[in-house]
Amino acid sequence: MTIYQVLCLIGVPTLILAVFKYLWSQIKHNTEDSKALKAGIQALLRAQMISDFNKYSEKGYAPIYARDNFENCWKQYHSLGVNGVMDDLHRKFLELPTDPPEE
Repeated sequence: MTIYQVLCLIGVPTLILAVFKYLWSQIKHNTEDSKALKAGIQALLRAQMISDFNKYSEKGYAPIYARDNFENCWKQYHSLGVNGVMDDLHRKFLELPTDPPEE
């Protein structure tokens, strides 16, 4: 057996293992980043919906454009993971009238 053959027997499996470990660490790192991004986006959407709900509840109505925006935020929020926290707020927001109360 030549030195070249010995190096191939030892080196190739070691190289493959090193590449595998590197790729695995990248996948794991990206998964953690994705979870953090998902949670952050969900928190921002939740904050926006709460703000919109408070604003339009005080006004006593929510115009069509505000309802469309709220509905879009809620759909995206909901698609990030089942989270029933905002379901009640979503229902209450949609119950608001679309026209201002008459004086």
